[in-house]
Amino acid sequence: LGCANAKSPADDYTLYLVRHAEKEVAGTKDPGLTTAGKSRSDKLASDLQNKGVEDIWSSDYQRTRNTAAPLATQLDLEVRIYNPRELESLVEVLKQRHNNALVVGHSNTTPELARLLCQCPVPDMDESEYDRLLIITMQEGKASLVSLVQ
Repeated sequence: LGCANAKSPADDYTLYLVRHAEKEVAGTKDPGLTTAGKSRSDKLASDLQNKGVEDIWSSDYQRTRNTAAPLATQLDLEVRIYNPRELESLVEVLKQRHNNALVVGHSNTTPELARLLCQCPVPDMDESEYDRLLIITMQEGKASLVSLVQ
């Protein structure tokens, strides 16, 4: 019989949190991405394609789904939809799955999700910020945060 507390490599995983890429100013609640946003989404896919991403999560808006789409296509993964008003539920799912994952959210939800995951200070994002990648590494049940500008 194995020990219930035995360490497994599956216990270590990395979460990549981003705000959606640049959105169109379309006067609609659900705009798509600009040309710059599409380029940023392609760069994100290129940057993450070899990081072992197993799950891709997005809120149910065009701009977030379109930001996630290039990586999902490259990795042949389905984009999973989450409710940005229920971040605590998403945190529980991410912690249970133990998978490397990309989560695409919004300027008001991405820092909050990081705070919930790592119990650490994360600065807010303003509406003009599209280039911050929050990387949360989970090792032996402890979260560490790295924040990068792409």
